[in-house]
Amino acid sequence: MLTVQNLAVHFGGTYLFQNVSFRVNKGNRIGLAGKNGAGKSTLLRILAKRQEPSEGEVVYEGEVKVGFLTQDIDFEKGRTVWQEAARAFEKLNRIQTKIDFTNRQLAERTDYESDEYAQLVEDIAHLTERYSLLGGYNIDAEMEKILMGLGFKSSDFHRQTTEFSGGWRMRIELAKLLLQQNDILLLDEPTNHLDIDSIIWLEDFLKDYPGAVILVSHDVQFLDNVTNRTLEIANRMVHDYKANYSKYIELRQERREKLEQAQKNQEQFIKHTEQLIDKFRAKANKASMAQSLIKKLDKIERIEVENEDVNKMNIRFESGITPGKIIFELEDVGKAYGDHQVFDHVSFYVNRGEKIAFVGQNGQGKTTLARVMVDGLGHTGRLKIGHNVEVGYFAQNQADVLNEKWTVLEEAEYASTEETRKRVRDVLGAFLFGGETVEKKVSVLSGGERNRLALAKLLLKPFNVLVMDEPTNHLDIQSKEILKQALLNFGGTLILVSHDREFLDGLANKVFEFKDGKVNEFLGGIKDYLEDRKARGFREIEASSKPAEVQKPKTENKVQLSREEQKEQNRIKNRIGKLEEEISDLEEKLADLEKKFETEHTDEDSAQYAKTQKELELRMSEWEELMMKVG
Repeated sequence: MLTVQNLAVHFGGTYLFQNVSFRVNKGNRIGLAGKNGAGKSTLLRILAKRQEPSEGEVVYEGEVKVGFLTQDIDFEKGRTVWQEAARAFEKLNRIQTKIDFTNRQLAERTDYESDEYAQLVEDIAHLTERYSLLGGYNIDAEMEKILMGLGFKSSDFHRQTTEFSGGWRMRIELAKLLLQQNDILLLDEPTNHLDIDSIIWLEDFLKDYPGAVILVSHDVQFLDNVTNRTLEIANRMVHDYKANYSKYIELRQERREKLEQAQKNQEQFIKHTEQLIDKFRAKANKASMAQSLIKKLDKIERIEVENEDVNKMNIRFESGITPGKIIFELEDVGKAYGDHQVFDHVSFYVNRGEKIAFVGQNGQGKTTLARVMVDGLGHTGRLKIGHNVEVGYFAQNQADVLNEKWTVLEEAEYASTEETRKRVRDVLGAFLFGGETVEKKVSVLSGGERNRLALAKLLLKPFNVLVMDEPTNHLDIQSKEILKQALLNFGGTLILVSHDREFLDGLANKVFEFKDGKVNEFLGGIKDYLEDRKARGFREIEASSKPAEVQKPKTENKVQLSREEQKEQNRIKNRIGKLEEEISDLEEKLADLEKKFETEHTDEDSAQYAKTQKELELRMSEWEELMMKVG
């Protein structure tokens, strides 16, 4: 489909990459890998004919159609979502225009026996046949399938594009690209702004795509599920691996170990040669030999091994004082904007040390509820924050509240405490602010750099609760690994709003699903949740009215509950949760006393044991009674 020959890009004499050659065939689904600044997006722009290379060429075989998803969108005002998406069918739209024009001519003319009328009849037959062969009569079905797959509802189709946020407009652009049936798709961060449902749908779409796909993404699971080949840009070269991302990591490690050994051997040879040169220089009769060795050294192509220090990073979030057992308690919480009810009757509590993921389609209230819990955003119902709770909050617009006049280092130092100030440069380095980059002004930072700086600041203050809204947006894979490791080591309570399945895997042990104005609790990690959803027909989840399962098994209500009855049910569920916690504590207390009895114990211990056992029986009795009420 296309061949890249001796491609190179340089700025001011410094090469970004050079001598790059590879071929792309039909069915290839290629992931571009490499550190930030390696040239992945530049290579995509060259393949899309949006940028000229400094050297070499890209040869397209025949009439290859190339589609390019860029982050720059410019929609014309006045179009609906449906009208904008329909622009994907330029050729069919031109034919449709001709069909409409010809039909009007046929309707207006009465010279049925003339040659001109006969020609119009022939034209309309030819145009409609061509329109049919090109799939024109399937356009509406295709548009509906793609738009709904990307998260739009049928009620959105006739809304103006200007009513949607930048993330949703990016989805419209992606929809147009997928509808065009290009031979080659070039996608730069296609999962940005997509929720889990839409990412899974896009994976399935791309896996069956008949052409070739080349993409840049920092979503490891998306890369693994879609790609069958990886091109790595490193040390100004491109290395080709016939494998998805995770397999490429294994193969790259093997290659790296061989390179390191070759580099060590080369360094020994160079050192030995330099010693000989120094020795021969001192003797007049050996001077020519010394010159010969110098020329030999000059011709050696030095082996470079890209520096990787992710595993050496020891970055951690500072834990604050120990809070009470209940961090947040919500009872019948609701939030509306005007007539739009985002969610209602939300009741749950968050225990100390829990790791929770908020998931669900965009617009279902994940960010809103996070703000209610952290900032006290206006709401109905009751929200109680526990004793000694210190919340660190990372908002999606966190990067916008940085001081434009300060440098990266000044911003970080201002956020640090006396204890963490000595670690400021290490933390900044972990998020790719090393050397002179710490002196860059905040005002010149890109969106991704601002996000990384905002995350670095969170690591410099002690918190016992972290609430993070899409923290991996704009982060490369290396930075995500560092952040995930830091969160795994965090001893406090964690609430994550995220669509990144690989990032959530192992971090969250409870999932709250936001759907249709309700928040449903699922006990288990993100993989368990997704497997459960898939078993229930995950792909059709939006078409189903059945609510997600809650953590406690119960039969479905046959009669619609009233508002008061629902409120009472929520109160009972909250009490059941508290009882389960108290029962667990009492059982632990009894176990400790029983251990004590194995050696020696006092009468006071025996009395305490009897009292604890009685309390446990009372709690168990109440728990059984309440379970019958919700059963």
